[in-house]
Amino acid sequence: MSVTINSVEKGSAADKKGIKPGDILVSIDKNEIMDVLDYRFYQNNSSVSLEYINSKGKLKKAVIRKGEYEELGLGFETYLMDKKHSCRNKCIFCFIDQLPKGLRESLYFKDDDSRLSFLFGNYITLTNITEHEIERIIKMHISPINISVHTTNPQLRVKMMNNKNAGEVLSVIERFNSAGIKINCQLVLVPGYNDGDELKQTLNDLTKLENVECIAAVPVGLTRYREGLADIEPFNRRTAADTLEIIENIGNECIKKFGERRVFAADEFYITAGLEIPQADYYEEFHQLENGVGLVALLKKEVFDAVSRTDYKLENKRIITIATGEAAYPFICEMVDNIKKKWDNLECKVIAVKNNFFGGHITVAGLVTATDIEDQLKDRNIGEELLIPSVMLRDGGDMFLDSVTLTELSEKLGVKITPVDNDGYQFLDKVLGKDICYE
Repeated sequence: MSVTINSVEKGSAADKKGIKPGDILVSIDKNEIMDVLDYRFYQNNSSVSLEYINSKGKLKKAVIRKGEYEELGLGFETYLMDKKHSCRNKCIFCFIDQLPKGLRESLYFKDDDSRLSFLFGNYITLTNITEHEIERIIKMHISPINISVHTTNPQLRVKMMNNKNAGEVLSVIERFNSAGIKINCQLVLVPGYNDGDELKQTLNDLTKLENVECIAAVPVGLTRYREGLADIEPFNRRTAADTLEIIENIGNECIKKFGERRVFAADEFYITAGLEIPQADYYEEFHQLENGVGLVALLKKEVFDAVSRTDYKLENKRIITIATGEAAYPFICEMVDNIKKKWDNLECKVIAVKNNFFGGHITVAGLVTATDIEDQLKDRNIGEELLIPSVMLRDGGDMFLDSVTLTELSEKLGVKITPVDNDGYQFLDKVLGKDICYE
């Protein structure tokens, strides 16, 4: 496979060799360039030999000398150089299958692309991976790689993912481990399927592998749009507590064996079980924040640290509102109460937005829509500014899941809306309306 060069950075090593947009890149050091991982890996040497086809259709060769790891300066139509690989599974817990009709098209795409695991930390199931990709990951030592395991029981994995190959590819994890590839694992737990004894077995299997750095267990998310899908019960107080006990016990065994916990539960499990979320040091290096593991503990620690490190004076009374999901509500209230003890002229209301759009079982802030925010805040005195968690918005930071833009919601509510990252220092800055210099 050859790829068309879309742009050439002016003054770059490739530009100096006369390579032009529209030329076709064939190989680097005789290695065929299939996609972005090949390109990134093989361009790193201080001397590289490029083969390319110019605008006249002639195969040309260019030897380029540059600094080691210096970019060649070539740009392509997409960052992957070709289309994303879509998921071939039909998982019983798939959240995308539970979306209502009429949302923007991009939300319905299921990716399962090993390149995105390396580039952006996406999780892959291995059911979509080729032998060429496996060998390339090992050869290039692409590490870490993030894998959605769910269960190490081959038959159960086939059943849960509705893919006949789902059990066979578990052997790939052992190949990566043997090659020294660091692995992060995700388990989406479904009551009655891969919890209980099945969970114990999965965790025991994975923690035997020295290069499995971290395992995150997250509860299945269930929307009200499950017509025609498998009957699944949500976790309740008892089943969540039972799951936490298994995770805690095996995590303690990992501390004895490896000197680190390695196995963690998403914050949602503690909330559902009605148990206190551990302190920040419990989560070690916070390897699995993207799975909601340790988000609350980290934010609380940073907010309390930020409050103690500034003597900023809030000159005028400030009235604002924070909208968040039901799960995070008590923790946001706790942090705001701590802030208000130091700044008594701050009036900050925290509102838990009920997720009517997806249904009552969805309580996380990242799935709150603009529709629910508008419906539940339109008759309230919001004050001068509305703060929301930035996870409510897509990567571009401008649109909610229901395709309403930040600007549109701001106009409907008649108030400035400010997204806030999961960063305690930024949280305090936004609450006080000032970029603070901390001591």
